[in-house]
Amino acid sequence: YDQIGLLRPQTVAPNGYRRYGQADLLRLQHILFYRELDLSLKQIARLLDDPGFEALTALREHRLALLARMQHLQRLVDTVDDTILMMKGKRPMDEERLFDVFSEEQQKEYEEEAYQRWGEQVRISNQKWNSYTPEQKAAIGAEGEANYREMLAHMQDGPASPAVQAAVAKWHQHMRYFYEPSVERLEGLGHMYNQDPRFQATFRKLHPDFPAFLEQAIT
Repeated sequence: YDQIGLLRPQTVAPNGYRRYGQADLLRLQHILFYRELDLSLKQIARLLDDPGFEALTALREHRLALLARMQHLQRLVDTVDDTILMMKGKRPMDEERLFDVFSEEQQKEYEEEAYQRWGEQVRISNQKWNSYTPEQKAAIGAEGEANYREMLAHMQDGPASPAVQAAVAKWHQHMRYFYEPSVERLEGLGHMYNQDPRFQATFRKLHPDFPAFLEQAIT
C-alpha cells in the first residue's frame, strides 16, 4: 500500500520500521473493508482521496454493506441446511428452492422481460445502477429490504394506515436509485408484486399475505 501511495506511514524509523498513527490505522481499516467488497486499489484510492470523503459516513455504509452480505450468506447457509434435510429424506425441497439463492441468471431473465415491457427506460435504469460502486449497491439493497420489513411490521395496522403509508413514501423515494418513478409506474409495480408468481414467491417468504398487502398499500 505504501509503494502505490495508498497508505503512507507517519514516520519511518532508522531501522526501516514504519510507524502508523491512529488516522493511518483507520485508513487501513477502510482499505480492508473496501477490499472485502471487491473494489480495486485504484477505486479505493479515488474514494479515500476524494475531498468529500467522510470516515463516519463510510463506516455506516460499510456496516450496511456487511449486513447485506451477512444476510446473503445466511440465505446460502439456510439453503445448504434445507438441502441436507432433503437428502436425508426429512424435508421436501422443490427445484426452485434448490437454486433461488443464486440470482444472476434470474436477474438476466428479469432484465430481458423488463426491456420488452418498458424499453429504453430499462436501459437507462441499468446504466444508473451500473454507475454505483459495489458498496453502494449493497447499501441500496439493504435499505430496500429494511423498507419492506418496515411495511411488514405494520401489516396489522392495515395498508392505508399512516405507518404503512410512511413506509410506502420511503419506498417511493428508494425507487429513485433506479429511475424517476411516476405514480402509474409505481402502481404497476404494486400490481406485479401481487400477480407475478415470481414476485409472489419472493414476498411470501416474508409473509403469506404480503404480496396482496403490498399491492393494496402501493395502489
